[in-house]
Amino acid sequence: MNFDSTRLSSAIYFDEQFETLPLPEVRRLQDGLWSAQWDYVRSMSMFYRTKLSHWIDREMTLDSLVEFPFTEKDELRVSQEGDSPFGNYIACGEALVSRLHRTSGTTGRPLILANSKRDAQWVAHAGARSMWAAGLRPTDRVVHCLNYCMWTGGFTDHTILEATGATVIPFGVGNTRLLIDSILNLGINAISCTPSYPGLIEQVLREFARVRPRDLKLDLGLFGGEAGLDNPDLRSAMENTWGFKVRNANFGLSEVLSILGGQTEWTNDLLFHASDVVFAEIVDPATLQRLPLVEGTVGELVCTHLRKECQPLIRYRTRDVISVTQTRPGPDGRTAWRFRVTGRTDDMFNVRGVNVFPGAVRVAVESLPQFSSGMFRIVLKGDGPYDRITMRVEAARDLPVADWSRAAREIEAAIRSRVGSTAEVTMVPYEHFPRTEGKTRWIDKEPA
Repeated sequence: MNFDSTRLSSAIYFDEQFETLPLPEVRRLQDGLWSAQWDYVRSMSMFYRTKLSHWIDREMTLDSLVEFPFTEKDELRVSQEGDSPFGNYIACGEALVSRLHRTSGTTGRPLILANSKRDAQWVAHAGARSMWAAGLRPTDRVVHCLNYCMWTGGFTDHTILEATGATVIPFGVGNTRLLIDSILNLGINAISCTPSYPGLIEQVLREFARVRPRDLKLDLGLFGGEAGLDNPDLRSAMENTWGFKVRNANFGLSEVLSILGGQTEWTNDLLFHASDVVFAEIVDPATLQRLPLVEGTVGELVCTHLRKECQPLIRYRTRDVISVTQTRPGPDGRTAWRFRVTGRTDDMFNVRGVNVFPGAVRVAVESLPQFSSGMFRIVLKGDGPYDRITMRVEAARDLPVADWSRAAREIEAAIRSRVGSTAEVTMVPYEHFPRTEGKTRWIDKEPA
């Protein structure tokens, strides 16, 4: 691993040897890494020694992983409840644990996440590939505006930004007026945050600072934590308002790897940057059978660690549904396969037989910036299935109330066209929904 921050800012790659490695050679590398990782896990992880007892004495290849059962997030929670705080899927002694995090707990009890020094180095190295591909360089000053309170998006992503050689300002969340002053006074030219946060900054700029977003002179926006950034309408609107390049540089899962993939300048798709740390499978959400990793494949992402000391995972169901868009090298020579995130199986709901993902609804709403700010809430009453998508949509900033009825009809038509389901839209005033530094909630669940 090379963390040399003195490299030229014009360099195309953070890690040229791996980033240009042909996919057949990547697979040979993965086979070797998995052989060592399987020996480690079956020797050190009580969780997998029990769960995979039928296979524990066999030499398992990446191809034969399909024989293994999946690992579910609820299993990890149960493991930690019975063996607090790490769970019995920890595979190293206390002396090797160098850092603890926890998940947000928005879909259940938070998980405690442990990393060794070596784990943390690989997290930073793989993530830095993504940030570099997105455009971050040692000459940049980047303010990091994610929660530092034990969430991996805070401190861990900070180390990823630092691994590129960039100067990192650890701001965190809250006190947006101070953030604005800091950007202006410290010559900050890049920001790392959720894609919702610029909306809050815009609101504060109007109310207090009386400067325009472009006056902050940010060149690069590095975003993560929310879906929708593969939507060209959203990206174009943000770039027109702020004048910075918009990059979804931060797709990952805390329990697997902080950053698995991100965008670069020549594509709206995500590049899978971590194939030497995580082996990716794509499975059919209905049959759970492995699908080929080829252009056009759509399915749930399943991850197996190839390098992990503290809490290695095998066939972990991420619940993220992805679509493989390309496996040929890109125009810059990067060989990483590319994909888009369609939604999450645990966010999916059914409308008259059609599976609906909030991310797809968001793309439809954001395609009409003349009618909506892009903020909305889907209202689900009871457990479903549902006969339509009932939702509240925030009007565009200067849209007259007299035009709200037309706006609702246009948005309903866009959802019907893009999602395939009937929608019932109620318009609400601009800034009706709170802007936040963290992840935006797109679904409100109500009793029937």
